[in-house]
Amino acid sequence: MEHLRELRTRLLRAIIALVIGTSIGYAVFPYLLDVLIAPYCQVFETSLPNCNLIALRPLEPFSVRIRTSLLVGLFLGGPVIFYQLWRFITPGLTTRERRFALPFVILSQVMLALGIVAAYLIIPQALRVLLALGGPRIEALLSASEYLSFFIRMCLAFAIVFELPLVLVALVLVGVLNAANLTTARPYAIVAMVTLAALVTPTTDPVTLLVVSGPMIAFYELAILTARLIERRRRRRAR
Repeated sequence: MEHLRELRTRLLRAIIALVIGTSIGYAVFPYLLDVLIAPYCQVFETSLPNCNLIALRPLEPFSVRIRTSLLVGLFLGGPVIFYQLWRFITPGLTTRERRFALPFVILSQVMLALGIVAAYLIIPQALRVLLALGGPRIEALLSASEYLSFFIRMCLAFAIVFELPLVLVALVLVGVLNAANLTTARPYAIVAMVTLAALVTPTTDPVTLLVVSGPMIAFYELAILTARLIERRRRRRAR
């Protein structure tokens, strides 16, 4: 019962943080929408005041505003939500695990933000390629809901890519992987990362592919280096 009461308290605080963040997102939606559709406007080379998305259903504008506000709420309330989760699981962790938990929570937020920024920079090029595939006889008029869904998918894909090094380092810390495993799997991992980059960025130019796959490969090498440092420190401690 004590654990359940603690869980209820942590969930309540997390929900309050989410509600506050969502309310802020709902209030700033008109200004945030200008930022969201800026990549769309770059594709059509239209100035921001004259660049608009269309709505195909009566409730679509409201739905887009709610979904966008909820995403803002998750992003703004993320630190509080992760902190409440961390505080809930802290009693079950060892002293060493507690020391690693909080930095991982902070770094996960930082890498998430970097992934979103990278996606924001790639989206215009991806839209140009996708909208040109149908030829000149097909005029692209995106609805607000379709564009937002595409935007979210791209941001989510890049967020997963940027969280890769943290996942690998975490697996090394818990003993699932080691530097030798990562080094042996490097050729296969590079092929998999380039393939994933090609799927995430539906463009045909090599520059965009390099921009996406390059950081993934660099993150993988960083994870190998970190694994070697962790293992070296463990050997010294054992001696």
